[in-house]
Amino acid sequence: MDAHASLGSARQRMLRGARFALHVITVVLAFVGTIRAIDAGAEIVVASIAAALFLGWYATGAALLQGAVARWWLFALAALWAGLLAISAEYVWLAFPLLLLAGHVLRAGWSVVFAILVLAAAIMAPLLHHGQTSFAHIVGPVVGGGFALAISLGYDTLLRDAAERERLIASLVRAQDETAELQDELLRTQREAGASRERTRLARDLHDTIAQELSSISLLARTGETVRMPQIDALAQKSLTELRRIVAALDPTELEGSALAGALERMLAEAHAHSGIQTSLEVDLPPRALPTAVEVTLLRVAQSALANVRQHAAASTVTVRLHESEGSVGLDVVDDGAGFDPDAGEQPRAERTSYGLAAMRARVREHGGELHVQSALGEGTRLRVRIPLPGADSFGEGGDA
Repeated sequence: MDAHASLGSARQRMLRGARFALHVITVVLAFVGTIRAIDAGAEIVVASIAAALFLGWYATGAALLQGAVARWWLFALAALWAGLLAISAEYVWLAFPLLLLAGHVLRAGWSVVFAILVLAAAIMAPLLHHGQTSFAHIVGPVVGGGFALAISLGYDTLLRDAAERERLIASLVRAQDETAELQDELLRTQREAGASRERTRLARDLHDTIAQELSSISLLARTGETVRMPQIDALAQKSLTELRRIVAALDPTELEGSALAGALERMLAEAHAHSGIQTSLEVDLPPRALPTAVEVTLLRVAQSALANVRQHAAASTVTVRLHESEGSVGLDVVDDGAGFDPDAGEQPRAERTSYGLAAMRARVREHGGELHVQSALGEGTRLRVRIPLPGADSFGEGGDA
């Protein structure tokens, strides 16, 4: 913005300087022409009044050098100059400021026509007054007039270029300001989106960990058995540890220092210890590490699925299968519990009312995966998750558990 302002200020100074110089040249030439005309025999009153009219009209239109008004003003000024030539040929020198004005006021083609007429009048004036002319009377106006017109056209081109540069710079400054505003808006949107994602992540983590452990503690406490106290204490300590991890935004404690299979094995062992459900884990994965984000998603899905089995399924056995097939990693959780009827409504009741299934689906979809639930009344439930691995060209369904 400062550069734009300084450029505009420089252009204005240049324009004012050129106009001032033109005004000085016009006044001086009019004064010198009047003195020489009087010396050549012109009447003092007539020459003085004519020169005064010329300068008065020039001064009147000096501030109107734009548009059609300026063109008519220049034509009238040329007519007054022709009247001065009729008084004396000494006013021929005023052709110089007229040609300077022509390049600025008129278009290029009209300025050339105007210059030819002015030069013709300047060449003919000595012949009309003295009956003869000379080589100097012809060459002088042609060279001087051509030089003046060239200066005028060149100066006007420079002014137009400067005005165009100012316009472009102003447009660039506006574009930069708009870009800065858009960047600020984008940053605000990104911050809001990040905050929304973080709230969603925290809600999922709290549901999949703290809420499930508290639910287990509640179930154990309702039994009223003293022997369950160590289990309640262990669950409470685990919940506290998990809560600290969530606050610190660390990876799940179950995955620290171990692979996904090991974390699932410990989770199933805890489920058996707390509920008595018979559990089994089947792993069919090649010996390579999965992406951390995928491991976290599969672990959280398994946690939620096991919590649903303990709380709703009344199952006696549950099997978890972890496998890889056709470029995707799969997780199956199968129980022999009460199940439900998927055809009872538009969606299974468990899916309509459980935040857990909605959260699991959202987690899986973040990685481009799919989650399906298969169930029937009295025949248990099967939860199937498939997540494509990075660089995989296909999306495998995996085998049956």
